Amino acid sequence: MTRFRQALPVLGALALLAASGTLAQAQDKFTLRFNHVLGPKEPYHAGFQQWAERVDKRTNGRLKIEVFHSAQLGVEEDIIEQIRQGANIGQNTDSARMGNYVPGIAVMNGPYFAETLEEVDKLTKSPTVIKWEQELADKHGLKVACFNWVQGYRHFFTNKPVRNPKDLSGQRIRTPPAPIWQESIRALGAAPVAMAFGEMYPGLQQGAIDGVELVYNNIPGSRFYEVLKFVSETGHIMLINFQVVSSKWFNSMPKDLQAALVEECKVAGNETSKKILDSEKAVRADLIKRGMTVVDKVDLAAFRKAGEEAYRKLNILDAKNAVHKEIGKK
Repeated sequence: MTRFRQALPVLGALALLAASGTLAQAQDKFTLRFNHVLGPKEPYHAGFQQWAERVDKRTNGRLKIEVFHSAQLGVEEDIIEQIRQGANIGQNTDSARMGNYVPGIAVMNGPYFAETLEEVDKLTKSPTVIKWEQELADKHGLKVACFNWVQGYRHFFTNKPVRNPKDLSGQRIRTPPAPIWQESIRALGAAPVAMAFGEMYPGLQQGAIDGVELVYNNIPGSRFYEVLKFVSETGHIMLINFQVVSSKWFNSMPKDLQAALVEECKVAGNETSKKILDSEKAVRADLIKRGMTVVDKVDLAAFRKAGEEAYRKLNILDAKNAVHKEIGKK
């Protein structure tokens, strides 16, 4: 009996320590400063805010996401390097930029690679894509929270009508600074010019570029209709975006916060993607009212055939074919 009584204070102390440790862990708070280059009126910005609200509510404020539009935290490439170093920063980016670290994953932003939301969903289950994601996290410090954010179909917006790849000859078209973008636009017939998103409008005004290739929803928010006349609906890239955070930062969080970040990212991404694709017809009609002309008789077969050269040029044709086989795309 005496020994038992002596043990009680010890057991009580251990229980208190365990409880306090659990409480301390539960009270740990984390903040993700999330950066994107788009304007505050873009559908993505509202989607990121919804993601933040849901994570905050689900975690009772233990994980907060602060959303910064218009590249307020810095240029995308600089932010990605900060993420790799372990900063509590996130970035909306794409597989083209991720291809700078894991070359194969760049195929996801290649010409006519994925063309429906159903195909994008299948990509999340592709063994090859999962392997690429793991390599990004383990070797390069880039944790992909999710990549089912689809920004729409990229078309050519120019001041001359474009109906086939030959019509792009000599035209300087802005692209993001990544090999798959450069080679894709070159394969489709134009001269690619790497330029930051925020530099496009003055670039068009000053004649540094002749056109851009963007999704419909990019046009009204940045008023590109003021400096461009034609849209050629090539749909050459279904723009899949990645939400990337630091592997080091992500792994420092409790499992429940990790799950909240990833799962709510997917939910918000799916909802935002559907809204964007549904809104494209209305945006298109609005741009026509503002004076833009939708080019007729675009030779999509010629663009599809030309786009294959980008995969060959970057030696990722086998990677594209492997993923297409896994998701059942012919």
